[in-house]
Amino acid sequence: MRGTVLYGPGDVRVEQRDDPKIAAPADAVIRVTAACVCGSDLWPYRGIEAIDGPTPMGHEYVGIVEETGDDVTMIKPGQFVVGSFFASDNTCPICRAGYQSACVHREYVGAGGAQAERLRVPLADGTLVAAPNVPSGDLIPSLLAASDVLGTGWFGAVAAEAGPGKTVAVVGDGAVGLLAVLAARQLGAERVIAMSRHEARQKLARKFGAADIVTERGEAGVAAVRELTGGLGAHSVIEAVGTQESMMQAIRSARPGGHVGYVGVAHGVELPGEELFYSHVHLHGGPAPVRRFLPQLIDLIWNRKIDPGQVFDLELPLDAAAEGDTAMDERRAIKVLLRP
Repeated sequence: MRGTVLYGPGDVRVEQRDDPKIAAPADAVIRVTAACVCGSDLWPYRGIEAIDGPTPMGHEYVGIVEETGDDVTMIKPGQFVVGSFFASDNTCPICRAGYQSACVHREYVGAGGAQAERLRVPLADGTLVAAPNVPSGDLIPSLLAASDVLGTGWFGAVAAEAGPGKTVAVVGDGAVGLLAVLAARQLGAERVIAMSRHEARQKLARKFGAADIVTERGEAGVAAVRELTGGLGAHSVIEAVGTQESMMQAIRSARPGGHVGYVGVAHGVELPGEELFYSHVHLHGGPAPVRRFLPQLIDLIWNRKIDPGQVFDLELPLDAAAEGDTAMDERRAIKVLLRP
């Protein structure tokens, strides 16, 4: 099969790889209908995150089940499925508490490289969620968004305790940040402040429900949020970048007693203990337990209550995957959908 492989910074190739096979009784093999480039892929693409030799790329996927192992009972060949980037059994105590991304048996699905024609998914019954039927083509982008960026933005909003009567600020205008705006509004937030410098992303944030746009960053961004909230700060802040600046901007934008949901993959982030102590700000985040939310998200998408697929503003064939990475690296695209 064809699949993408990262050889080094800026060096993405589409090449022939071995077809995946059932390796354990709980596995499934799916034919990938659509995959995509993730903002987190840019860390190794830019050389900021080291890789140990040629690395298959991609961890977001939807597709048709082709084959299942002997222990798989809930997922059937022919079903259209959405899965998460972490495989989980969905039965361990951690999964039952809603943190499938920390399952005691978790496996990283991305190790197999979802930017490919086929993908092996471990722990299929606990990882994959079947759609009611094979969807129409216009629903594919939104269902693909559910596999990571929508689920991650949703977790960020839940972790920040977005809800009725709350003002929510979102730090980051990538796909996760934009879908955190959508999630906050779906959870009933009264007001959402999106922090973005880019006109196209600002427009999409407003379309998803943002009432205000803050273009400043750092301390200037914090001051702007406080000005919009009567000097207090937001009740809820969602951090969707993963840098030192973005994390501190998120913490300082929250009011005392407020909540920060951080879902940007952290790189070089160090938190000042004394400042946190006196801030009275709650912090909660990490790799999103997307599996917790998938049934609800698929239902909302299937019934056309939400349209998160709008974050895909560039679609390419799998063979042009390298162009997709470049477009996102240069911020010419919010998110790139790949068709095998």
